[in-house]
Amino acid sequence: MKFRHEWKHEINYADMLTLRTRLDAVMKRDDHTVNNVYKIRSLYFDNIADTALREKIDGVNIREKFRIRYYNNDTSFVVLEKKSKINGLCAKERSIISKELAQDVVDGNYKSLLDTGDKLCTEFYSKIMTGGLRPKTIVDYTRDPFVFSAGNVRVTIDYDIRTGEFRTDFLNPKTLTIPAGNSPIILEVKWDNYLPDIIKDAVTIKGRRVTAFSKYQQCRIYG
Repeated sequence: MKFRHEWKHEINYADMLTLRTRLDAVMKRDDHTVNNVYKIRSLYFDNIADTALREKIDGVNIREKFRIRYYNNDTSFVVLEKKSKINGLCAKERSIISKELAQDVVDGNYKSLLDTGDKLCTEFYSKIMTGGLRPKTIVDYTRDPFVFSAGNVRVTIDYDIRTGEFRTDFLNPKTLTIPAGNSPIILEVKWDNYLPDIIKDAVTIKGRRVTAFSKYQQCRIYG
């Protein structure tokens, strides 16, 4: 598991327009976008004590969370992801799963995870059975992604963050989501060992500081 550096900044619409112009000048758009953006839908998991949520709020240095995700309403490509954080560094493990397996998990048929023989799926099953993980809420948002090869840098601008409240039928494109309160626009910068100065300069917005914003936390605003 490879850990990376991560910055998050809460920005406004004017900042976003400025950043798009700057980033288009020095970075490439991600090749897998549709009209330069992703529509991302995730289903997050937590236990009855909301441990993942509470650890985020409390700023626990070592924590993890699981989610299932797909892009641009395309359920033919679904991924299971585990995001880990240790002392400010982050790492992400992912496995491609079938739409049918994702639906099994939503329906509570967790043993289907073991049939894959996949290491991450097996770990997820273990955390479900021993830690009581269950689907909690859908998180929707739109993402502008940029990439830069030196330093393996990825810069994203996320906006229109929406919550499914307590809904978990995330494979249904007609599932209703609503704005997650007064959510800001989020600039995220991720890199490996170093952040090139040209990117550091491009993402610097006067008056914006690093924040610990969490989309999952924001989307639990109603409970």
